[in-house]
Amino acid sequence: MTYKAFHRLVSDNRFLEQILDNLSDGIIAHDMSRRILFFNRAAERITGFKREEVLGRDCHEAFGRPFCGGRCSFQEDQVHLPEQTHYPLNIQTRDGQYRRLEMTLIMMESARDGSAGVIASFRDVTELIGLKIEAGGLNGFAGIVGHHPKMIEIYRQIRDLGGNAYPVCITGETGTGKELVAIAIHNESRRGGRPFVPVNCAALPDGILESELFGHVKGAFTGAVRDKKGRFELADTGTIFLDEIGDLPRALQAKLLRVLQEHKIEPVGGEVQRSVDIRLISATNKDLRREVRKGNFRDDLFYRINVVPMHLPPLRERKSDIPLLVEHLFETSTAEGHEHFGISKAALDMMMAYSWPGNVRELQSAIRFALVKSKGKMIHPEHLPQELWDHPKKSTVRAGKRKLNTESVKAALTQSGGNKAKASRILGVGRATLYRFLEDFPISA
Repeated sequence: MTYKAFHRLVSDNRFLEQILDNLSDGIIAHDMSRRILFFNRAAERITGFKREEVLGRDCHEAFGRPFCGGRCSFQEDQVHLPEQTHYPLNIQTRDGQYRRLEMTLIMMESARDGSAGVIASFRDVTELIGLKIEAGGLNGFAGIVGHHPKMIEIYRQIRDLGGNAYPVCITGETGTGKELVAIAIHNESRRGGRPFVPVNCAALPDGILESELFGHVKGAFTGAVRDKKGRFELADTGTIFLDEIGDLPRALQAKLLRVLQEHKIEPVGGEVQRSVDIRLISATNKDLRREVRKGNFRDDLFYRINVVPMHLPPLRERKSDIPLLVEHLFETSTAEGHEHFGISKAALDMMMAYSWPGNVRELQSAIRFALVKSKGKMIHPEHLPQELWDHPKKSTVRAGKRKLNTESVKAALTQSGGNKAKASRILGVGRATLYRFLEDFPISA
């Protein structure tokens, strides 16, 4: 075939359609009016919709909702069209199944008319993500770092929540990353791309908390010189995150319950209710069931917000994630312009032995402190915060009149060439004692 003949063939729209139809990725193209111009076979297979059902139709009408959910660039009359963007996306197929996609959106331009529309390519990664989660083969998910089995279970819950808008209540100690998980739930849902509005219920005085949540009208109180939208109205079509909800005053608990029941808010001093479409995610480090028994928290509100409970483990219960978290924090510091040469084995052992009462937040502060003190060089134990030095060494285990510690165990393992049975005899303890110690404080021979 000559070059001219091949060029004519490639220029033939039917030939291009044949190429696109044989791709494994789904392809959708629509113009600036959201009218679908192309829909390949892979798109049919992934979404469950037939091309004859969608071609020539408004994208939102064809699928019954924006295909890209909250990330749609063609919402109402506003068009926000970057040259190229890439994001994860959860869709609902025609038969009601939820699928996880990796979406790439590219702007189409005409030399004469400028922007002509968009072409979107997407790949179904539902099974791949599911297999990695089930196999525990993830070091992180949706912006969260960790591969401990307890974190894998958190990833599984986040994935399962992507297809609904049920209220979620996240519990855990301070510093475990409750807001990070809330953001992940929001981003992995179809509300991703819509507003995510956080509120710390414990940080705002009772006198202004109601106005912050529900807004106020001009003249409602001294200083109300104009109408102001509350956080619930700002979160409309998206997610509101109520952190430390256990500190919410009883009077506001009743008003929050009414909002969740009626999906309407009434600003302070106002007489007209306003409808809101929000997903509620709450978090607390308190035992809400105990607070209900003590009369500090309404039981009817508790059952409303606790539809899907999630509990985040403290860092001391997932110490195997510490090296991974340290590496992630190093990468973050590098992106912020801080140089470093890593961390020594002794310093990492010291971090593994510490109980981290402040959890991941304290770990982050410790790494930043060490980066400053080490002046960008290798981090050694002397560069770590004083709390790690003052902390009682939990690596000490009584065995009769003898003690086990990281130094003696390391020396015995080295002397025995890594043979744990020989090492236990050198240390004068039973093998079970040594094995229990090594489970809590892993040491390389």
